[in-house]
Amino acid sequence: MRPRSLTVTAAAGAALLATAFLPSNASGLARGSGADADRPAAAQEGSVSAAALLAKVTSCSQISSGKYRTDEETSATVPVCGKNGAVFWKADMDVDCDGQRTSKCSEATDPWYQDDTAFHQSDGRPLRADALPYVVVPSSSSLWNYGSAGIKGGGVVAVIYQNKVEYAVVGDTGPTKIIGEASYATAKALGINPDPENGGADSGVTYILFKNSKASPIESHSAAVGLGDRLAQAFLRDN
Repeated sequence: MRPRSLTVTAAAGAALLATAFLPSNASGLARGSGADADRPAAAQEGSVSAAALLAKVTSCSQISSGKYRTDEETSATVPVCGKNGAVFWKADMDVDCDGQRTSKCSEATDPWYQDDTAFHQSDGRPLRADALPYVVVPSSSSLWNYGSAGIKGGGVVAVIYQNKVEYAVVGDTGPTKIIGEASYATAKALGINPDPENGGADSGVTYILFKNSKASPIESHSAAVGLGDRLAQAFLRDN
């Protein structure tokens, strides 16, 4: 899980404002080892465009009892909204490197590193943040209870940034009052600097979580993409 505060130092905050975006990879399938592991995935997954999804979330029917902060030092401005069998929010992206220890995600690369995630692979091991696109949801509180809203571990999420769509799963939980966080692999796939300390995006990220969905197994990105594309199509059809 993600118990740490998302407060950043002044130096890290300055670096975040100067985030350098990585180039896109045309194939969209590279998530392994070797040279491909250092390249982001494709700008688009599935058949539904970012523009079409964003057109459906221009207004908010708020379902959270209040609003969230994007970081500990910011004011609470982000509501959780509900529409068409989904919940969504628009926030920043902090980079979560929690889970299996790798060369990219460990105590050496992330000052807030935790060697576990709230939800686990089918073999019982924590998720792998540098290989699996996953999203962090705020831990349940009086502000909002994700479980009561039909959101579960392995649930499918469409993450949209700069006209790019990446499908991810609900993989971890975070602070009760902060929102806007996803795994190293999610950031990388969207062309966002995935460095857990100095990377991320300050704003402009939309998260659409499909209710009562679950990619099986949770660690299968292809399962998330296939299910996510079908759910996104249904999301567009509903009024």
